Amino acid sequence: MPDETLEEMVRLAEALVFASAAPVPARALTQLLPDGTDVEAVIAVLRERYAGRGVELSEIAGGVQFRTAPDLAPRLKRVVQVPRRLPRVAMETLAIVAYHQPVTRPEIEEIRGATLSQATLDALIEAGLITPRGRKETPGRPTLWGTTPAFLAQFSLADLRDLPRREDLLVEPPPPVAAEQASSEE
Repeated sequence: MPDETLEEMVRLAEALVFASAAPVPARALTQLLPDGTDVEAVIAVLRERYAGRGVELSEIAGGVQFRTAPDLAPRLKRVVQVPRRLPRVAMETLAIVAYHQPVTRPEIEEIRGATLSQATLDALIEAGLITPRGRKETPGRPTLWGTTPAFLAQFSLADLRDLPRREDLLVEPPPPVAAEQASSEE
């Protein structure tokens, strides 16, 4: 491939990201761009070019993808069809899988404190949010479940480390004793 200018490489990367329905990993850009190209520099130029526009370049699910600017998303909900929401049991199951993966169905049921219907698992599989991750080496060899890159994209996460910490999700206020101790120490 002849020497290309940075602008031509940015245009090529832009076309790939724009045309792709899924987040584009850096590896795909490396294969597309000439050898020795600083892919991170190309992504940085592209990100800067779209900063503050209607769509922005976001790091999602181990790749980059154009996403609606966060400040405009609520206004688009009036005209863009939003996928239907998952039922509460499916969201609970998905959260358990995300935080405890790989996890078996009996483990999910133990954490939830209720049985889990096959329909709930099927809905999450059909939505592409969970997938089998092998089998546990225990009697019966139950299936281990884990999240997918589609889960990361659905929730705008670069990877699982971006999930909120479980401690941050607790909505209970601290006990009054701890608050009183803190004010008396000042």
